[in-house]
This record gives sequence, C-alpha cells and structure tokens, in this order.
Amino acid sequence: MNQRQHSAIAENLQQVRERIASSAALCERSPEEITLLAVSKTKPASAIEEAIAAGQLAFGENYVQEGVEKVAAFSNHQPPLVWHFIGPLQSNKSRLVAENFDWCHTLDRLKIAQRLNEQRSKDKAPLQVLIQVNISDEQSKSGISLAEVPQLAADIAAMPHLMLRGLMAIPAAETDYDSQLAVFRQMTEAFNSLKLSYPQIDTLSMGMTDDMPAAIAAGSTMVRIGTAIFGARDYSA
Repeated sequence: MNQRQHSAIAENLQQVRERIASSAALCERSPEEITLLAVSKTKPASAIEEAIAAGQLAFGENYVQEGVEKVAAFSNHQPPLVWHFIGPLQSNKSRLVAENFDWCHTLDRLKIAQRLNEQRSKDKAPLQVLIQVNISDEQSKSGISLAEVPQLAADIAAMPHLMLRGLMAIPAAETDYDSQLAVFRQMTEAFNSLKLSYPQIDTLSMGMTDDMPAAIAAGSTMVRIGTAIFGARDYSA
C-alpha cells in the first residue's frame, strides 16, 4: 500500500469521526456514546493496518473464513483488536465464530444461539451477541420480527457463554432521511423495551455509510462503516 493510500484511510476515518460528532451534536448526544465499527470485509490486512495506525481498534467482518484469517493475523496486537462478525451465520460455520470472534451481530435463531453457546470456549469471555431484527420485513434478509425478540432474548439470556448486548438491523435502503428515521425509531423503541428486562443491554447496532445521521438521531450506539473508510469493494476476485 503506497503512502497516498495510507493517508487516505486515515483521512477517511477522521472524516467519518467528524460526521459522527456532527450528527451527534445535532441531536444533543455525545459522540462518545457511538462506537465506530470499521467494516473491513474484502479488504487486505494492509488496509486494516492503516486503520489501526489511525487509532481504529474495532473491525467488522461478513465472511467467516476471511474474518478468521484476519483475527489470526492480528492476534498478538496490543492493545487487542475487537472483532465483530456481522454477516449471515450458517450452522456449519458457527464454531469458527464462537472460537474466534468477540461479537456476533446476526443472531436470529435459537439453534444458532445454542450452537454458539456450546462451542464458545469456557476459558474465554462470553461471546457478546446482538439479535438481528428484519425491521423492513425483507424476504432476502436475515433477522426476526420485533414480535419475536422477547422470546429469543429470554432464551439467550439463559446461556452462560453468551452475553446479550442488544439489537442490530439493516433496514431496506431509503434515500429519504425522514423515512430512515422512522424505521430506526422502531428499533430504538424495541431496544429501550429490552433494556427494562436486561440491565446489560447497551448496544443498538444500526446505521451505515448512507444512513448514519438518521441512525444516530434515532439512538444508534454503534455504526458499521465500510465504504466511507476503505473505499469501494472489489468483488471480482
């Protein structure tokens, strides 16, 4: 990676952080309430190194095998990086997530929760998990309905090697800010309701490059940003 690209990732991270701060200020929130998760899927380790050099320590991966390789590559980094699995999770890949990642954002089935709980090493901290809600009711997307959240939350809360931290959503793409806000507010309502039952609930993962301001205005505590940090992805490989 040349010097120009090196500085581009650092500059992009700075711009994203400034956008988070300005979006937070508009709704009288502190930027410290919002975690920036850098989505590094399909990006090489060298790009992650540049982000780390610019102070980024939390990374999101969508593909299990690729993510596991990156976790291993940076396993000795100090301070430790925090790795979030944010892609759809199939049963046959659950062990790799349980053994390698710190977080899983995409829990939407009891069966997967049970597998992750069984496969998480007893000498590791519990796997931090979020329930994925299909807030726009899209057939093509994973996630459960809002009505199903309380039961799955109760099931997960009883599992000793998982720690339920909150909710995640990927709403249908909307270009209109008010439409984005309305959908995100449904998530915030469900999140606040969940917090009444589980004191450890503190994470609402929603908002990406194109809808981050609306997500923050609605109450997001974690935004997942890839393109605005690392540039467009090349899927041709």
